[in-house]
Amino acid sequence: MKLKLHVWRQNGPNDKGRLETFDAPDVSPDQSFLEMLDDINLVLAKAGKDVIAFDHDCREGICGMCSQVINGVPHGGQERTTVCQLHMRQFKDGDEVFIEPWKARAFPVIKDLVVDRGGLEKIMQAGGYTSCHTGGVADGNALPIGNPVAEYSMDAAECIGCGACVASCPNSSAMLFTGAKVAQLAVLPQGKVEAHTRVMAMTEAATEHGFGNCTNHYECQASCPKGLDVKFIGKLNREFMKALCK
Repeated sequence: MKLKLHVWRQNGPNDKGRLETFDAPDVSPDQSFLEMLDDINLVLAKAGKDVIAFDHDCREGICGMCSQVINGVPHGGQERTTVCQLHMRQFKDGDEVFIEPWKARAFPVIKDLVVDRGGLEKIMQAGGYTSCHTGGVADGNALPIGNPVAEYSMDAAECIGCGACVASCPNSSAMLFTGAKVAQLAVLPQGKVEAHTRVMAMTEAATEHGFGNCTNHYECQASCPKGLDVKFIGKLNREFMKALCK
């Protein structure tokens, strides 16, 4: 299978950036998208040229590192699929494929397809945890949690922090990410104690690091590779209002 790739090249946040075209003449439909890029980089390296920089780690759809916009859609647009899980059988012989990084003020480009997603880490550092005394591990049955609450918390915990919600939002909002992290803890006994300070600190951090607000486009839900529901944004708003009224 032959493809023509248009890849975003940029040497840093202050570089203008541009699209460069590469031919991929021998693409296997069984390859993952990242394996296809590996082959392109191997050819570039042998020719002594600058390889395409892109993020990756587990290549199992868990870590969220493989952040790329493919043909205008974060992670390529296949439902509940990260870039590393996207296979080349989704493309046709002769296709032109446009590959770009996350584009948001909160995600400055480091190089090519690699962006600095540290803003999401700053949100987590602001309150995405519970404070507790260290020591022996508590018995698992010490705090009984009903199944509906446990399932709701686990659904929120599916967020892998990839940033697709930010990249797809016209406002570069991180509210789905923040809402999932707030909701995950707010419904559990361990998280209720700090619920008010947590939501205030995390929303403040989101604003401070350049993320926008939600205006209900729902693109975040559509592009999320784990299928997170916008109901977690609703939970975030409710927790925020409760904190204001405290």
